Amino acid sequence: MASLADVGWKLLEFKARSKRSGSIYEPLKLSFLQHTDEPLWRSWTATTMLTTILNYQSPTTGLFPIKTCSTCKEAKVRDSLYCAASAWALALAYRRIDDDMGRTHEMEHSAIKCMRGILYCYMRQADKVEQFKQDPNPSKCLHSVFNVDTGDEVHSYSDYHHLQIDAVSLFLLYLVEMICSGLQIIYNTDEVSFIQNLVFCVERAYRVPDYGMWERGSKYNNGSTELHSSSVGLAKAALEAINGFNLFGNQGCSWSVIFVDLDAHNRNRQTLCSLLPRESRSHNTDAALLPTISYPAFAVDDDALYSQTLDKIVRKLRGKYGFKRFLRDGYRTANEDKERRFYKPAEMKLFDGSRVFRGNQAQVKEYQELLAPIIFQSFEGHAVIPKYYYVPADFVEAEQSKHGSQKRFPSNSGRDGTIFLCGQALYNIAMLLVDELISPKDIDPIHRYVPRQDQRNVSMRYSNQGPIENDVVIQVALIAESQRLQVFLNTYGIQTQTPQQVEPIQIWPQKELAYRFLAINKKLGLSGRPDRPVGCIGTCKIYRILGKTVVCYPIVFDLSDFYLSQDVMLLIDDIKNALQFIKQCWKMQGRPLFLVLIREDNINRFNPVLDMLASFKKGEIGGVKVHVDRLQTLISGAVVEQLDFLRVNEAEIPEFRSFEELELPKHSKVKRQMSPQPAAEIDVEEWLQKPTNEIIQKFHDCDCLASQAQLASIILRREGPAYLAKDGKDTHTHKHKHTHTGNNLTDELERLYRRAGSRKLWLVVRHAAAITKKFASSIAPHITTILVHGKQVISNKQSFTETEIRILSVVRLAASLLTKLVDSLAPSITSVLVHGKQQVLPHGGEREAVLQQELVIHIGWIISNNPELFSGMLKIRIGWIVQAMKHELKIGAGDMPPQDIYQLSPSDIKQLLLDVLQPQQTGRSWLNRRQIDGSLNRTPLGFYDRVWQILERTPNGFMQPTLST
Repeated sequence: MASLADVGWKLLEFKARSKRSGSIYEPLKLSFLQHTDEPLWRSWTATTMLTTILNYQSPTTGLFPIKTCSTCKEAKVRDSLYCAASAWALALAYRRIDDDMGRTHEMEHSAIKCMRGILYCYMRQADKVEQFKQDPNPSKCLHSVFNVDTGDEVHSYSDYHHLQIDAVSLFLLYLVEMICSGLQIIYNTDEVSFIQNLVFCVERAYRVPDYGMWERGSKYNNGSTELHSSSVGLAKAALEAINGFNLFGNQGCSWSVIFVDLDAHNRNRQTLCSLLPRESRSHNTDAALLPTISYPAFAVDDDALYSQTLDKIVRKLRGKYGFKRFLRDGYRTANEDKERRFYKPAEMKLFDGSRVFRGNQAQVKEYQELLAPIIFQSFEGHAVIPKYYYVPADFVEAEQSKHGSQKRFPSNSGRDGTIFLCGQALYNIAMLLVDELISPKDIDPIHRYVPRQDQRNVSMRYSNQGPIENDVVIQVALIAESQRLQVFLNTYGIQTQTPQQVEPIQIWPQKELAYRFLAINKKLGLSGRPDRPVGCIGTCKIYRILGKTVVCYPIVFDLSDFYLSQDVMLLIDDIKNALQFIKQCWKMQGRPLFLVLIREDNINRFNPVLDMLASFKKGEIGGVKVHVDRLQTLISGAVVEQLDFLRVNEAEIPEFRSFEELELPKHSKVKRQMSPQPAAEIDVEEWLQKPTNEIIQKFHDCDCLASQAQLASIILRREGPAYLAKDGKDTHTHKHKHTHTGNNLTDELERLYRRAGSRKLWLVVRHAAAITKKFASSIAPHITTILVHGKQVISNKQSFTETEIRILSVVRLAASLLTKLVDSLAPSITSVLVHGKQQVLPHGGEREAVLQQELVIHIGWIISNNPELFSGMLKIRIGWIVQAMKHELKIGAGDMPPQDIYQLSPSDIKQLLLDVLQPQQTGRSWLNRRQIDGSLNRTPLGFYDRVWQILERTPNGFMQPTLST
């Protein structure tokens, strides 16, 4: 960290005036920079690099040790990357000289050897990459420390914090930079497929909490992970750099190109903007943000956000000897207990005022003179950067009483070796820039330091994100599910096409895209791209796959197992939100193509759908400009993605399932009616006491879907899901055609769930979804959004044990955590996530489990667009929000019986939630305001600041946290 700032500031001087030109795959053409006394700097620079860096490089793996003493056999990936970068930077300087005495070759291949050494260590852990893709757990990640000579694992997961997304991202970023400069690092397709799988891991950095650059996670150093801005930012930069990049350089082919999910990139960008200027939930700011906002990542596009982040780092971390890593850092201080791995919460105050510095952050001209006194020379006369400065134990008390009064001493006492290689490497790079031996465009050939509006894509063949900033017009193609529906829409003047009418173009669901065949490598045990949905950006492109032209409809039109997709009003909202998202995030050459898939179920008595389709004809919907036309006409202006990475012959071509037209009589009528919502006809308490055979009989004889759902719930609890709803030997024919001989209870419940959904009987739908444990597959990103905004999510039922959903659980939410969420609210003995207590809930509580899933999804959308509605709320208690919504229904009903919240459609639930969250709802009495604010746990503006002021005025000052058991 010592000179990372010097590199960043030097590059930023060129940012405003630099332009991109030329091919990135041509040999690097270095600008001519004058330098006096050329033979002298040639020998002196080479000797400095050899003495301070390259003499410590392992002759076998090419890695660099974390300590330069002879007994150290550990190498960190991050430190080795910066050492390789310094050797590469010196090679760029030597390229200017005709007779370089072999220095260019030596320096280039020292960098290549290190990069391939890291790749070798990583590829030996290919099984961990495969596991991490499926379950991003700290115990399944790539190691960040290896044996410097053999590349073997050094520490187990229990002994070391290996999960460091920023280190993997930094490797990918430098890989692209060095290949762009002409180095050949990747040799074969096995290595290409492995790099692609690394990209799959990095893509989800926005939802994977890690231990960060300092390998400690939370500021309190208690072993817990956090979502770090530095990790997300480096992941964003790496994804931007490697998207569409050919790892074989100008010798590459179609299957050596790396693909990036642009929707995942956008989520990383949004998460980074939400987190900054903070480093994490516990870190107000951190020096780890320096490589994120400046060299080498340059990940922040917003100049105002960049300035705000940098200003906070300078204000809070700057000192006479450089910059602290973060506030209250206890690394190598006299107060630190070197025998303990973690701190207890109360002890962090002991480090308040301990100045631990890892580097210097200031402009080069201003701080070169300040840097000189705090570095010292080796015996050979080379400048050496200390790892840190510290206050001896005898002077700590005086320092804490008066900050800055005591002298600091450098760290080269022998404990950490004689040279801090990471800081030394960055210092060498900075000096090459300062002395103008290299230029910023030499060391950053992909031009990340150039302002976004002046950048162009790395590879124009593939549809990379570019710097385009314009008022995009979204092309819209209307596709009807059947000819009958097409005829019906024609009567309203709405022109559509059917799947048969767009041939030879094929319409696929997003899950059928051939990305699932990308980067499969049986030799390494890699399964390719995980089963992840392709987002709105990905479905707005046209694909060429094995000679076919393919378009995909967005995921909002998928018929998911969860019932939200059956609410047409919610579908309309999702379409408008998707169009807004595309307008904001589309940065490619060419217009986005948005397929609107119209199903017959969407039209049943739903005039709002017709209104939305009419808005498309007018050319604008929700403030977004659209252009509606035939699909064949729109193709010419769209973006075409060539998915030609499949290396298969014609016999091995996989079968893809396209969207097929619904076969219905062309001139039959489209049904446009909706059944009323019936109430249950049975008394649940009475039927709880009856034998199973009577309940089964009543289940088949009953016409009421609500009653059937309640009876099925009783049977399921008694007999289990495999219980036969009707004996297979029974030949008695019931009057109800929906009953089938031999079906088990699960099949009957699925049929009940679908019938209730088609009739929009939301009470029955929620009941059936709860007892069959339906999960919203899209809930994890929404929880991530809530947590990124600094809120804690609490899943609970009023008066029962709370279950806190932590960021660590988000990555496994679709399966294990959601199962526990439903179980925790089911009418049975339950296991609660955090506390492990057991409890029994009353009958009917299972409906709230799926309702809480709905609310989490709605809250995720709302907090992204209107975060001010959640001001004053530190914890979002879902169960208590349900109570607030029920109270709002009582207020609206007046003297009449309130409407059952479980009978409301998901879109009505969303609107009710918005009404409840409005802080100044007109017509709401003060009593009702206090009741709702109490349920929401919402505090007035400035509440916590005033509490802090009260504590400041207590006789004994602040009471520190106790060392609790």
